[in-house]
Amino acid sequence: MAPRRTPLGDRLRYWFDSTLARGAPALGGWLALLCLAVVVPASAAVVWTDPDAPASLTGRLSQVWRLTGETLRLGGVTGAPLRVALSVLLALVALLYVSTLVGLITTALTERLIALRRGRSTVLERGHAVVLGWSEQVFTVVGELVAANANRRGAALALLADRDKTVMEEALNTKLGPSGRTRLICRSGPTTDPAVLALTNPAEAGVVLVLPHDEPDADAQVVKTLLAFRAALPDRDTGPPVIAALRDDRYRLAASLAAGPHGIVLESDTVTAALIVQAARRPGLSLVHRELLDFAGDEFYLTGEPSLVGRTFGDVLLAYTASSVVGLVRGHTPLLSPPPDTPIGPDDQLVVISRDDDTARPDDCSHHVEETAMASEQPPPAPPERVLLLGWNRRAPLVIEQLRRCARPGSAVDVVAEDGEVTLQQVDDADREAGAGLTLTLRRGDVTRPGTLSDLEITSYDSVIVLGRDPAPERPSDEPDLRTLVTLLLLRRLEQAAGRELPVVTELIDDRNRALAPISPGADVIISGKLIGLLMAQISQNRRLAAVFEELFSAEGAGVHLRPASDYVLPDRETAFATVVAAARLRGECAIGYRSHADASLKPGYGIRINPHKTERRRWDARDEVVVVGRE
Repeated sequence: MAPRRTPLGDRLRYWFDSTLARGAPALGGWLALLCLAVVVPASAAVVWTDPDAPASLTGRLSQVWRLTGETLRLGGVTGAPLRVALSVLLALVALLYVSTLVGLITTALTERLIALRRGRSTVLERGHAVVLGWSEQVFTVVGELVAANANRRGAALALLADRDKTVMEEALNTKLGPSGRTRLICRSGPTTDPAVLALTNPAEAGVVLVLPHDEPDADAQVVKTLLAFRAALPDRDTGPPVIAALRDDRYRLAASLAAGPHGIVLESDTVTAALIVQAARRPGLSLVHRELLDFAGDEFYLTGEPSLVGRTFGDVLLAYTASSVVGLVRGHTPLLSPPPDTPIGPDDQLVVISRDDDTARPDDCSHHVEETAMASEQPPPAPPERVLLLGWNRRAPLVIEQLRRCARPGSAVDVVAEDGEVTLQQVDDADREAGAGLTLTLRRGDVTRPGTLSDLEITSYDSVIVLGRDPAPERPSDEPDLRTLVTLLLLRRLEQAAGRELPVVTELIDDRNRALAPISPGADVIISGKLIGLLMAQISQNRRLAAVFEELFSAEGAGVHLRPASDYVLPDRETAFATVVAAARLRGECAIGYRSHADASLKPGYGIRINPHKTERRRWDARDEVVVVGRE
């Protein structure tokens, strides 16, 4: 069989590709031939069509060569061959020099642009906030700091993470939108390298926030980042205040030592467990915490008022019309909802909830109190609780511990989890920690199967807590929320069959899944990363608030509660909010707002009203609730 003949076009293409493979000289030769193939015929056409062109062929060819040389910057000298060759040589040298110079400049500019895009230049800002790390909290922290700096000129925030600078900028812009007056500066590199961390100019920063990582060794990475931050400072004994978040309290001492005397370390799992339990005991409380912790509405401030020195704390509760007093800070110790007869000292600072730090101005409103509208009967003692805990994760023992601390005699917790999620040893340990006041029972089952939930008589429980599974390397990062969403769908089906709404508290890992959750409007959803981010942003504006929040979210301290409005004012009676404050004062509590039952399903606040004016009058429904700060 005769060999197949290769087409001419393929052979020419192969020959051309083979010559290009020889490198830059071959490419330069082809470019020269291509230029000559275009320029020479075009120059000849120009000369032959010129009426003033020389009549002789030699003159015309010289003119063509001169025109070609001028076009290709070859000098265009005519005459003896040696003279022409030297002219071409000089032109090639000049061309080589210019080309090399342009190439060097282009390469330098390209490298500089690449370095800038990689975020490798040092920040020269002063008094800026530095955020180290990239995790689920980054959008909350950056967004809240941008909101806090809305009225500040020249505010800046430097973010350092082991990610591409362009990717971080695009993610922040997509998630948060315009940053207003705050300048966002992204730098790329590992937060555990002091040389890279120095790019954020930490010595001149106003505050440094260290976010927990998403990896299994997240807490160890936080400790290492804190050590790198200290190493990056010129003087390790000085520097800006540091706020860090951990998951496990085993690393808290190490993190506190690494953070230094100005450091504040938060335990995200402990705070999350406390918020889950508080919301389970009183539905709607997570909405109150969200209102108190973000910068969109009213938040906590510390203020000193010399005119109130010597008066009792009970008098001070009605000394502000547009702000709500919830406690005081004496020395470094916060006293939330202290006894009404506590005197105000000259060095005490009041803890107030206000729209802004300059709106907390004294304005006596005690004359708006109507004692005839106050409820006189004491509420009956609360009965024992039955709590259903669906799922298990690393925060489950903390949730049970929080339930035990506030459990009433006869209370019970039923846990439903799979064999792979919890072991008998874990339940036995939690049961021993729970003590005699709380009965703990484990039931094996898959909470994503309809039969598991149908056999529970779920309507007999006072509250249902749905925990998300801990992320694991062998599972997709969104799988915990997928299981939670399936469980919520099954619970919604049981709600429809029972004809009533179940008090469900849901823990989600990703804030984006909140819109997907099949829950009723205003239901309690705890997103641990978002709450810790809000806390870090609040404390970054005032470090002394850290002790206030620690007291607020501890099981033994004075926390935020939702109480029936009928415990404070007579139902169907119109009166000012100052009356509610006075009634709460008699019970040793600080009233800071209310939840309207009529608006409980309406966005965006779902009936929550924090820090209303004491002069605001409304007709109180028996199903309304009052938000108070106090003890159980």
